[in-house]
Amino acid sequence: MSIHAKASVVAPLYRINKFAVPTAARAQFLELVEKTLEVIRSQDGYVKDLFLEQHAGPGKFNFCTMIEFTSEEVAQKVAAAIGEFDRSLNIDRAALMEKLGVETDSASYKSFQAT
Repeated sequence: MSIHAKASVVAPLYRINKFAVPTAARAQFLELVEKTLEVIRSQDGYVKDLFLEQHAGPGKFNFCTMIEFTSEEVAQKVAAAIGEFDRSLNIDRAALMEKLGVETDSASYKSFQAT
């Protein structure tokens, strides 16, 4: 396979979001995540997701989502759909997380291929 052919391959994108959720904020946090995942799952280019709760280990993040998209372009469209969802409910997501005391860490990842 030529270098040019490799460049044309569209790689999946993985969005990983970690959350440190205080017990008092748990119910409201879970409700928002479930509604957000409904929006994400309805988007073209969504592949799959995992919503995980920590059950052991020393880490401070007690919830994690991993969402797979077909490409980086899809992730950008999904982010816009989530923004529209937030506006429809009059939610400022960052302000809400701060009010609830939820600490977040989010990043996008692509599959690692050693050369």
